[in-house]
Amino acid sequence: MSELQINTTQNVKINFNAAGTGERLLAYGIDWAIKIGYFLILSQGFGVFNGMDRWSQIAINTVLSFPVMFYTLALESTLQGQTLGKKALKIKVVKIDGYQASLSDYVVRWFFRIVDVFIFGLGFFVMILNKKSQRLGDMAAGTAVISLKENININHTILEELKADYVPTYPNVIKLSDNDARIIKETFTQAKATRDYQTLIRLRKKLVEVVGIKDVKQKTDMEFIDVILKDYNFYTQNM
Repeated sequence: MSELQINTTQNVKINFNAAGTGERLLAYGIDWAIKIGYFLILSQGFGVFNGMDRWSQIAINTVLSFPVMFYTLALESTLQGQTLGKKALKIKVVKIDGYQASLSDYVVRWFFRIVDVFIFGLGFFVMILNKKSQRLGDMAAGTAVISLKENININHTILEELKADYVPTYPNVIKLSDNDARIIKETFTQAKATRDYQTLIRLRKKLVEVVGIKDVKQKTDMEFIDVILKDYNFYTQNM
């Protein structure tokens, strides 16, 4: 499994493990099993593919094929880079620049599946030869597939000590994931230890943008980031 370093637009370097080719193929297999199951349910349970004239059958088959055709695009765009197969294997699609992939990125990846999958399985060979395990669709969209498996206890890295009467300030922090919180805390802790104030400024600006905060109530960058981490813990521990 190769390590993937993502350089955000704020020059913050984030290290991830790129999802292995085997993991991606297995996730792909799970997704295809779901699609096949869908067709079997339709054909055997409802008999929609039988007893019709040829053109009616073609029309019905085409309409009912839409969920299979757009399965990957629909799920990746609604589940933040994951299909059911990817979710089972704990892998997801991310942007190389550190942002969450957009709908247009998922559309590009989905469109290139025609080349990656259906033309001699070209994407498989490209992933093997590519250091970031990217297929052609990933290269075109500027994305990569990363592993979310952690070798450490995540509670030890993102847990913040909260007072019993703690009152949160920013409910929008629930937009963040546990992995986001871990990265924020690691960057915050290192920047404080080395007195890297420029990194604290960049981290604050990134958080304001990503979380969607219009009114920052804390005066210093350290106070603000500390509140963000505490708020995240408050909301996730009480969900």
